[in-house]
Amino acid sequence: MKRADLTERILDIKRANGWSWKHITAEIGGMSEVLIVGALLGQMKLPKAQAKRAAALFGLNGVEERMLNEVPYRGSPMPPQDPLLYRFYEMIMVNGPAWKELIQEEFGDGIMSAIDFDMQLERQPHNRGDRVKISMSGKFLPYKYYGNDDETPEYGYKEE
Repeated sequence: MKRADLTERILDIKRANGWSWKHITAEIGGMSEVLIVGALLGQMKLPKAQAKRAAALFGLNGVEERMLNEVPYRGSPMPPQDPLLYRFYEMIMVNGPAWKELIQEEFGDGIMSAIDFDMQLERQPHNRGDRVKISMSGKFLPYKYYGNDDETPEYGYKEE
């Protein structure tokens, strides 16, 4: 079985039972909804305890349970073809340079981690149509300046 086959099996079981992602993530528990859904879609790995709960919930066998605990091959072709996913890509293309400048002006020469990272998604009622609110928090990772001398900082943190 390939990981994509397991994803399709999970989606078929979800559909057949009429389960929501909120129901599934509450049953599996122990970590962010985004990470659980990402793992069930094949983009993340579930720790053993969550893989065991997911296997029990979906009626998966031992091999499928272990597959949920394996580090997957992540990512998808760019740019994304799905319109909702493409809007995120568009946000990065349009706003990314400004985000980069503002983050590096505040923190220094580095990046925002997508590994040491948290994201929350919520619905905000609005009289002209509900809004999607996404909050992201990633650790700042400064670049290391290799071969630095005594007058050069070791890391790219903002210099005062």
